[in-house]
Amino acid sequence: MPPPHAPRTVYTLRACTQPRSRHERASQDWVARRLASLCGWAYGGAHEARSAPAWHPYFVPDETLDLEQATRLGIQGEDDLFGGVVPHAFVASKVITHGVPDTASPVPRGWSHALAKRLDGAVLPGFTAFDAGAIATAGQQLLAHGGRVRVKEAQARGGHGQHLAADAGSLRRIAAELDPEALHRHGVVIEQHLDEATTCSVGEIRVAGRRLAYLGIQHEVTDRHGRAVYGGSSLRVLEGGMDTLGALARNDGERAAIALARRYDAAVEAAYPGFFASRRNYDVVAGLDARGQQRCGVLEQSWRVGGASPAELVALAAFLQPHRPAAVEATCRESHDPAHAPPPGADTLFHDPEAAHGPVIKYARVEGIDGHPA
Repeated sequence: MPPPHAPRTVYTLRACTQPRSRHERASQDWVARRLASLCGWAYGGAHEARSAPAWHPYFVPDETLDLEQATRLGIQGEDDLFGGVVPHAFVASKVITHGVPDTASPVPRGWSHALAKRLDGAVLPGFTAFDAGAIATAGQQLLAHGGRVRVKEAQARGGHGQHLAADAGSLRRIAAELDPEALHRHGVVIEQHLDEATTCSVGEIRVAGRRLAYLGIQHEVTDRHGRAVYGGSSLRVLEGGMDTLGALARNDGERAAIALARRYDAAVEAAYPGFFASRRNYDVVAGLDARGQQRCGVLEQSWRVGGASPAELVALAAFLQPHRPAAVEATCRESHDPAHAPPPGADTLFHDPEAAHGPVIKYARVEGIDGHPA
C-alpha cells in the first residue's frame, strides 16, 4: 500500500460506451489536469485499457464505474477517483429514484425494492419502467392525479431524452418510439411534471483529504435549435460535508433541498452496500403541480464528472490558498451563442464558435469570496 498523501498520477478514463461530445471530453480533460495541478500530482493523460497504469493512479472517469470495472483498475475507495463506484451499473442512473409500478414489473438483477420506500416523500411521484407495459401502467396512475407526466430516458444527459405526455394516447406514442432493447436494458423514469420549476444542486466533493460541500442553482439556455438545455451551475461552497450546508441556506426551500439530498444520499448507501463516491451531486427540483401546489423532490444523482464540476474545482482552488475563505461563490457556464466570449479571469474549458453540435463555449470562474465579488 502506498503511504497516505503519496504522489499520484491522474488519468482520464473513457468508461462510457455512448459517444461523448467534444466539449464533454474537453471538460473531463480539464478537470483531470486541474486536479493534478491543485494536488501537486502528475497528469498521465488518457488511461489505455490494455496498459497498466502507473503506481498509485488516480482516475477521472466520464461515467460512474461498476464494481467490476473498479476492481480491474485497482480502485478500492473514494480516494482513488473523482467519481463513484456502484455494485450494479443501473444504480448509477436515474432509474433508482423510483420504484416499479408493481412487483410483477421486470427489474434488473440486484434491484432494491426497499429503496423506493426509503425515498418516499424525498422524490416526486413517479415510477421506473423497463418495458412498454410498465410505462402504460405507471403513466395511467400518474395521469389520474391530473397534469402532465414526464418520461425520461435513463442514459440521457443535460435535459435531453425527455418527453411530456398529457394523456394516455401521447404516452403510448412516446413508448412506441423508444428503442425496446434500450428500454429493457436501461429503463425509463415516468414522473410528475412540475410547472414554473427551478432546479437546485446539492453536493460535495472529497479530494486529497479535503472536503467541500455546495448549494446552488442550474441555469437553462436555448440551443441553436430553440430547445431549452443545461447552461451551467452557480454554487455557494464551503468546507465540510453536506451536513454543514445549513449555513448557506437562505430560505425554507433551500433548507428543504438540502434535507432531501442528504436523505437520498443516505438511502442509497443503505440500499446498496459497497457504494462509494468522492463526488456526489443531487438535482432537487421545486415547482407547481397540476393543482398549483408547491412540490419539491430529488430528480437524480450524479457520481461522476458533471456539469458543475468545473465550478467545484475553481472553488477548491480558492480554499487551497493560504488565507482560506469561509465561503466561495463559483460558477460554470455553457453557451450555444457563437458570439459569446468568456469573461475576464475565467478558466475556459472549451471554445469553438464553429462547433456543429452542443455548446460553443464552456468556462468557470470564482464569482465571490465570503459574500464579496471576486
